[in-house]
Amino acid sequence: MITFPNESAKYRTAREKLLRKEIELRRVMEEVAEARRALPPGGLIRQDYEFDGLGAEGRPATIKLSELFAPGKDSLILYNMMFPRHPQEKREVATSGGTAKLARQDQPCPSCTALLDQFDGAVGHLQAAGFNFAVVGKTALENLLTLGRDRGWRSMRLVSSAGNSFKRDYNAEGADGAQIPLLSVFHRDADGIRHFWSSELDFAPTEPGQDPRGLGTCETLWNLMDFTPEGRPDWHEQLQYGCCH
Repeated sequence: MITFPNESAKYRTAREKLLRKEIELRRVMEEVAEARRALPPGGLIRQDYEFDGLGAEGRPATIKLSELFAPGKDSLILYNMMFPRHPQEKREVATSGGTAKLARQDQPCPSCTALLDQFDGAVGHLQAAGFNFAVVGKTALENLLTLGRDRGWRSMRLVSSAGNSFKRDYNAEGADGAQIPLLSVFHRDADGIRHFWSSELDFAPTEPGQDPRGLGTCETLWNLMDFTPEGRPDWHEQLQYGCCH
């Protein structure tokens, strides 16, 4: 047991009770990860989808899904971002940078963009650890690259699915064409490339008063807020903030 300066006995008793819950949460998180790893083989991809991306020389090229796997790295973590944003999105658009030149309906989702801001710093470490990572948007490749430059992204591979049915086939696009945020993992084995797992929690009913938390365990921004006495505010990510944020 540890203590901190000037804390009361009441605080320490409550903190020890909370710690027991945190230990249980840690245990359950590992149980969920273990169950995920034990999933039976998922479905093989029906086609080697072709995306628009940047080739080895940094020029626009056709990139197959299989080419998103580097030699010796058999798992691909792929984030389907909402680009373009949802038709009912009301938050402000970008007002500077190349992305600001796009019409409102063609601009990216602020939440997806904020999440990818957080992911970009981790991708280099993921790759060094033996994993592949890519971001898919249903917008022109140049729009994705422009957003990347505007945000200062340096590590993530950006590809466009504007010319294929990938997002629709893998539940990242609604029947009306609206984009759906989804993290998916594909795994390559001796039989080919299989879908391993996707973040289906956003499709499940939420508990009363709770955030959907489709990617709750890896949303750094919101998890940091959970450590504070205020908790998660009635607030939403934006593409840009004022000078006094």
